[in-house]
Amino acid sequence: MSKTASKPKKAVAKAKDAEASLVPIFVMGKRYEVPASLTIQKALEYAGYQLVRGCGCRGGICGACGTVYRFPGSYRIEVGLACQTVVQPEMYIAQLPFFPGNKAVYDIETLPAVGGTIAALYPEVFKCVGCGTCTRSCPMDIDVMGYISKAIQGDLTAVAQSSFDCVMCGLCAARCPAEEVQYNIGILARRLYARHLAPKAKHLAEAVKNVEGKKFDKALQELKKKDLEALKKIYKSLEIEPDMADESWTPTDKSFLGE
Repeated sequence: MSKTASKPKKAVAKAKDAEASLVPIFVMGKRYEVPASLTIQKALEYAGYQLVRGCGCRGGICGACGTVYRFPGSYRIEVGLACQTVVQPEMYIAQLPFFPGNKAVYDIETLPAVGGTIAALYPEVFKCVGCGTCTRSCPMDIDVMGYISKAIQGDLTAVAQSSFDCVMCGLCAARCPAEEVQYNIGILARRLYARHLAPKAKHLAEAVKNVEGKKFDKALQELKKKDLEALKKIYKSLEIEPDMADESWTPTDKSFLGE
């Protein structure tokens, strides 16, 4: 007499827990059930989508996965990065498609580092109505309206510093009623500041001088002679920079620095 095999009780319980943790979401109008712990990006893959764009770094850095979503019964349009935003029940999701944003063409080497440069290349900055939608849309918690206000005032340094964490996702521009492209204004200010206004780093100039003077050529040639195992051994023996090291930190062994 044969006996039908049954699943272990733990496996059955685990399967039920997994099933109970599924939540319904809607992707471009189609319903899927996905684990509640997933980000939007992982939920899309769980649902069977093969992501070929908008999935660069997967760590909230590249800004390529701007996403728009709503909840039933709510008038609000929610926005976020798909790699950071966790799914919620009944979420209606649409990936933000590429749309043309005003992008000025310029030569940063010859562009004057004055406040009027922003006004000349992006005159729409003066259309800002101060609604704050750009700030509320920013997944990096940047005061976008604040740095646009500084751009209107012509304060390049303030714009560059305030917009530093921008990941160029475009969510601010997608929601702006004044049709500004805030992230392009921010990166223009950062480029002008870095090229023309920021104090020059002395250690960088010294490093370039050392490279041009072939200070490291001998050490480099010695490394090129070694086999893979020897290189691995050298790499593993290198002193690791501490997590909270200040800017003045240097390794104890400076031989590979040419010292």
